[in-house]
Amino acid sequence: MKKGKILEHKLVPKHEVMEESEVKELLDTYKIKKEQIPKIKLSDAVIKEIKAEVGDVVKITRESRTAGKFLAYRLVIE
Repeated sequence: MKKGKILEHKLVPKHEVMEESEVKELLDTYKIKKEQIPKIKLSDAVIKEIKAEVGDVVKITRESRTAGKFLAYRLVIE
């Protein structure tokens, strides 16, 4: 797949780097530490494409016919 086209693929959900204020709210809501968020590697194609950095938290929005919208969060690691 050509560079830049990966985000346009219908099977790739929306990925966005969260602001620090959003991350704090997420951690407070679930009463967790940043290190407890599931991980995603810096080498992941989408992470490279959105230019996320180690330590960033990425919000992944998946569309579902049955669930509507599903949010997942990933901590970017080396």
